[in-house]
Amino acid sequence: MSHSLHEIPEVTIVGAGLAGCEAAVQLARRGVRVRLSEMKPKKRTPAQTSDTLAELVCSNSLRGASLTNAVGLLKEELRLSGSVVMKAALKTRVPAGGALAVDRERFSPLMTELVRSEPGIELVCAEVETIPAERPVILATGPLTSDALAADLALHVGQEHLAYYDAIAPIVSADSIDFGIAWRQSRYDKGGNDYVNCPLSRDEYDAFVAALLAAEKVKPREFEQVRYFEGCLPVEVMAERGHETLAFGPMKPVGLVDPRTGKRPHAVVQLRPEDEAMTAYNLVGFQTRMTWPEQRRVLGTIPGLAQAEFLRFGAVHRNTFVDAPVLLDGTMQLRALPGVYLAGQLAGVEGYVESAAGGLLCGIFLAQALLGQAVTPPPATTALGGIMTHLARRQDKGRYQPSNLTWAHLPPMDLGQKRMKKPARYALLAERALAELAPWLVAIGSPEPSGPPFATPPDDAAPEGSGCRTGT
Repeated sequence: MSHSLHEIPEVTIVGAGLAGCEAAVQLARRGVRVRLSEMKPKKRTPAQTSDTLAELVCSNSLRGASLTNAVGLLKEELRLSGSVVMKAALKTRVPAGGALAVDRERFSPLMTELVRSEPGIELVCAEVETIPAERPVILATGPLTSDALAADLALHVGQEHLAYYDAIAPIVSADSIDFGIAWRQSRYDKGGNDYVNCPLSRDEYDAFVAALLAAEKVKPREFEQVRYFEGCLPVEVMAERGHETLAFGPMKPVGLVDPRTGKRPHAVVQLRPEDEAMTAYNLVGFQTRMTWPEQRRVLGTIPGLAQAEFLRFGAVHRNTFVDAPVLLDGTMQLRALPGVYLAGQLAGVEGYVESAAGGLLCGIFLAQALLGQAVTPPPATTALGGIMTHLARRQDKGRYQPSNLTWAHLPPMDLGQKRMKKPARYALLAERALAELAPWLVAIGSPEPSGPPFATPPDDAAPEGSGCRTGT
């Protein structure tokens, strides 16, 4: 179906961070006019220091670039999809071993130049305090969304579906858990054997609490002003309230029997599966402000987790985001507000690269709909598909939390009885993803890649959840 430019409605995008800029460029390249609203230079969030677009507010790292790293695969898929963020990143790249890092002083100005050079984008300097009446509109205002706009959004979606702080528990790879110590059992054997339990004796519990209290913690930045919620306290805050608080809280052993002893342990750390295939597990109730090295050290003292591979570390930080599985449809549109789309961290993703990916997908989906084309989601086996899987994955056992992309967001491969080391297995997942991405690229118009392929050494030691929170 052909359309003239005047028949297609203009899209309003609020927020010119990574997600907003990526969505704007994807729309403009497909012939959709865009009005991109950004409050800089009139006003900045407390985290921003420059007047350029797509500012990287706290780190210059876009994390691992190897295809044996899930976020490395995501970057390669973004490159192949014609991502403007990847184009700017590759042009401003600085040496960083197996990671993709950029010169921040060059990256944001280049992003500003690339966005301004698109003839279909009108850049408007204005602060937006309520959801614009124009439709369609994309909200891409990031984790530091203004109180006024967040309050207006809450009026439409319900305050209970909008969060202002992340409280993220660590995730470990299933095959790094020592099942010679840990065992599968739900409390009182109710609900199957979905949970994995790591037992602690009295002495082990005492040592763990002492290590937890002594561990180095991440200090909140000035603009965060973190207020803890009683139902989601950092594990170290609970420990500070009394030596036995954890044993009567998330580490309570009731209804559990250690098969090695036939007795109930003094305390238990429970792990809950993150995906249907049970390839990754979340440490229940272990949201924490410990630094990443300290998390690796202290949590490694838990029996059964001595060799744990962390796919994501825990965190507590300011972050405005919605309950994506409840509120968003498969095109990132609010179910309660047709014509209103969310992109970036406001939609419920985590990290620079994931925010750019969310913006790219939102822009492509909306462009397809406006042009009368079938909306084409990426295959679930791809990293881009993994972004959509996370946004749709309901967390029945707890409140939805944003996450960096991990291999647990992609369906595993059936290897039969064949045993394979992680790098080789991840390489196969990446190979499958890129093969199945190819027809999707044709479906969205065979975009020109953003630059040459990544050429980096493997970066298997870096956790999938490393990286920084972003203002996108």
